Order: sequence, then structure tokens, then C-alpha cells
Amino acid sequence: MNPQQDKNQSPKVLIACEESQEVCKAFRELGIEAFSCDILECSGGHPEWHIQDDVLKHLNDGWDLMIAHPPCTHLSISGARWFTSGHKDVKLRDDALEFVKKLMDANIKHIAVENPISVISSRIRKPEQIIRPFMFGENSTKATCLWLKDLPKLTTTNMITPTKHTSKSGLVYDEWWFNTCLISDLKKRASIRSKTFPGIAKAMAKQWSVVLK
Repeated sequence: MNPQQDKNQSPKVLIACEESQEVCKAFRELGIEAFSCDILECSGGHPEWHIQDDVLKHLNDGWDLMIAHPPCTHLSISGARWFTSGHKDVKLRDDALEFVKKLMDANIKHIAVENPISVISSRIRKPEQIIRPFMFGENSTKATCLWLKDLPKLTTTNMITPTKHTSKSGLVYDEWWFNTCLISDLKKRASIRSKTFPGIAKAMAKQWSVVLK
């Protein structure tokens, strides 16, 4: 799907590096023309709203807003030890940071880049905001950083107290994180953990769509 084919509908929103289409669908529910883009096929059920390609090829396609979810595999603080120990080539991290820079520097008026606690903060710049799913009605404490360009910070929509689970070893996890730990397929586990929580997706769509009016 090429969003430039229809010149009569605007504004247009790009959800970069998203195969789940969670954020894309939240914007679509508001009547806003949004497209997800990822090198993977979409799993959100709407291939007609999905661009399966390298997002860097589509940054100049006339978008008004981009929300980007660059892969955190080589960026997260939790995985930094693999680089310091020599188990991973630092070029992987450098390439991932360069990808993030290209997203941040895209010629798009409104930009949000989302990632967990990562080296983006120390190697590029600190985030404008750190949110957690329980601020948006989701049963998780997972921290999410937001780097914003010409966008307001998200405001809490439904503050809840996340439930906790204590493992046999005595470690305390939120219920969502503990349940994902039970998934033995590491690739599937990573995929689930990378998806945007519906409550956050709806907040992004509702609160950031106002800049498009």
C-alpha cells in the first residue's frame, strides 16, 4: 500500500517498526489515515494498512506524524552486558543507534520515538518522558521512554495498581512480566514483550491526533 496514491485524504500517520498494528488501529478508530510499516508481515489483521518494507525508504512519503518503535534488541540497558563482555559486536549497537538517529532526524513535523530504558539516552539524548503501562490501565510496570518532537507529553488516562507475583526464587515481578517469562519460545516471548499495550496505543492516538487538526 502506497499512502501517496490517495492525495485527497489527510493527515497521514506513519507507525514505524510496527507489525502488531496496535497503534495504527488506534488511529484508524479515530478516522485518521494511519499506516504501519515493518519488514515483517503484519499480525494485526489489516494488510491494507501495512507497508512491508524498510521504513527508511518511506520517511519522505508526506507524513504529518510518525510514531516509531525501533527494535530494542541491541539498545536496551538490560542487554548492555553482552557488548561489554564481548559476546556481541558493538557494531550491532552502533548500527541500531544510527537507525534511531535517522528516524529522529526525519523530515516529519511531529515525531515520537519509543523504546525501553536504553543507550539512546546516553548516546543520543535523554527522553522527554518516561511512562508506564499502569498509568493507562494496563497491568504492568514496564518503563517506556518517549523522545518527542513537537508533540505534547502523554497524560495519564487510567491509573491502576499493578498486581505483583513473587517467583520461587523470591524475586518480585509484575503479573504481565511474570506471565511472559513462562513462555519458553524466546522468539515468541520477545515478540509479545515488544508489542504496544492497547491502553498506551489509545492514549497516543487520542492525545497526539490533536496536533493534526
